[in-house]
Amino acid sequence: QVQLVESGGGSVQAGGSLRLSCAASGYTYNVYCVGWFRQAPGQEREGVAAITTGGSTYYADSVKGRFTISRDNAKKTLYLQMNSLKPEDAAMYYCAASQLVCSWYQPQYKYWGQGTQVTVSS
Repeated sequence: QVQLVESGGGSVQAGGSLRLSCAASGYTYNVYCVGWFRQAPGQEREGVAAITTGGSTYYADSVKGRFTISRDNAKKTLYLQMNSLKPEDAAMYYCAASQLVCSWYQPQYKYWGQGTQVTVSS
């Protein structure tokens, strides 16, 4: 089992920055891809960014150039640096872990955190 705990959410003005963290514990040795997903009220959950154990990264078009995903394997921590935030970035952000190659196919992510809320005011 893998446990994921997100932190770092909050409220910022448009144009501001936040850094989300996701601490992993448990048996993480078979985790290959970890990613960030988000869900705004009334909308479906969508993929934001993902990263493999080797450091390959993937981003949704809507966040390319503004968000940066990274991981510290020694600390078992995943990060999402969010810059130039827009009101449409406001959502609950979840980290998730998969034993498979990275994709936006959510059922492949076996482990999920409880989420951290990001609010962006205009």
